[in-house]
Amino acid sequence: MSRDSCPEAQAAARPIVHFLGAGPGDPGLMTYRGAELLERATLVVYDAGEHDAIVDVYVPESATRIDAAELGVAATTRGRKLAQLAREHTRVVRIVPHDGVLFSTTTDEAAGCKRNGVDFEIVPGVGLTSSTSAYTGTPITTNRVRSVRFIEASAQTYVDVARHRNTGHVITGSVDDVSAAVAGLLGDDWEPETPILMTIEVSTLQQVSVETTLAEADAHLARAGRNQRVIMLMGQGIEMRKELSWFETKPLFGWKVLIPRTREQAAATQELLAEYGAEGTIVPTIAIQPPRTPNQMEKAIRALVDGDYQWVGFTSVNAVAVVRTWLEDLGLDARCLAGVRVAAVGDQTAACLQEWGVIPDLVPSGEQSARGMLDDWPPFDDSHDAMNRVLLPRADIAGEVLVTGLREEGWDVDDVTAYRTVRASPPPAPVREAIKRGDFDAVLFTSSSTVRNLVGIAGKPFHTTVVACIGPATAQTAADHGLRVDVQAPEASLGSLVSALVEFARERRDEMLNAGTTPLRPSQIRRRSARRRK
Repeated sequence: MSRDSCPEAQAAARPIVHFLGAGPGDPGLMTYRGAELLERATLVVYDAGEHDAIVDVYVPESATRIDAAELGVAATTRGRKLAQLAREHTRVVRIVPHDGVLFSTTTDEAAGCKRNGVDFEIVPGVGLTSSTSAYTGTPITTNRVRSVRFIEASAQTYVDVARHRNTGHVITGSVDDVSAAVAGLLGDDWEPETPILMTIEVSTLQQVSVETTLAEADAHLARAGRNQRVIMLMGQGIEMRKELSWFETKPLFGWKVLIPRTREQAAATQELLAEYGAEGTIVPTIAIQPPRTPNQMEKAIRALVDGDYQWVGFTSVNAVAVVRTWLEDLGLDARCLAGVRVAAVGDQTAACLQEWGVIPDLVPSGEQSARGMLDDWPPFDDSHDAMNRVLLPRADIAGEVLVTGLREEGWDVDDVTAYRTVRASPPPAPVREAIKRGDFDAVLFTSSSTVRNLVGIAGKPFHTTVVACIGPATAQTAADHGLRVDVQAPEASLGSLVSALVEFARERRDEMLNAGTTPLRPSQIRRRSARRRK
């Protein structure tokens, strides 16, 4: 039977539109089925500005992307054009807001597809209401509240709502619509002191929740962006929020942290910061380039392949990447290191080696630095080992501590320039202005060179920005450049540095609460000071 005559193949080739609920905003909340559809997609229709993060994470670069606004204003028109796209491309994924069903035009677009002879599938996403409840720590139902009413905000009467005061209420809409709904509730004799919770940007690091009353709602709504969607909760569950709030109470929630490292080096730091609620912005301060003359490195790689080294020491992830590239260019892989003992300067370099299939024999038990490597490196024992050669493929600006120390321990060290580090190009103008203006709450300096290079390409961070340094040498360099060092890691590792920043933020928040003031991020203090000066 040919593929064309196979019923399964014919079914697979039929035009279809998949309507996919995007969830509340965090790409990490995409459903498994949704991720599968997007990863296989060849054409995706989405709401630009609202679903950009989802598209960036899941949609392959090869896929065609179309803003839903280009298909028309009316849902029926969009449905007809989606059907046309499905006939041309067979399979179309249409990303729709939130769960894709509640207060959505999905059904109208789907009906338009059906009327034009194209099948559809609706894949619901994580619901906005349940996400708001979870991410604000506010139960919508309790042991006394057994029903929930979902209301699309507008200038309507809320007399019927008033009859269900023991019901959980979820009112959603634009800032203007929610303001109109508040006016309607007050006009229908709801008590002005009725507690409410209003939230925007649910599940993202931009989430803001305000616990207030109906009487004070408009004052808070006036501070929100006019195009932002507001979720307003009413019910007894608001009383439990103090005990259950977990997302917005993360120690670094909402902090913007500057990471002056290469994108490859900083990705893990970015992920770690996100766990504590911070948004990391990577600004590369160095660029990696090959050595001016590769002869020394070529000779060392051939000696490594021939088994002429007892040890190879990797002092950075860049060194691992360079050696790996050299070996792969020769058609070789990690098995070339089978007879060689391998040392890694720290956990991140060790993880890079393990990803390559190499388990390091030595990772410093204390300080994760060249000095820490030296402290744990065994001295050469000529009674057992006839070969004492060590390969150190490093940057051109690497220090001499490790080389000198190993030679003093009897090792024959080949200190080879594997790559050069040069100052990176300045970041885009908006980032430079944000650094100088104090929009970043903290900056993580992981070496003296990151201090010098960041100041050189972008200028000094604003004085309210928290400066965190990985060790005393880095802290001294920061001080030499006129920066106030607020945080110094007790150990020379990124994990220790981030933990120290978290502890600093916790202590700072506690001090503000004990003083009876509202905890503010460093960037918020800068903005308030600027407003007072005006």
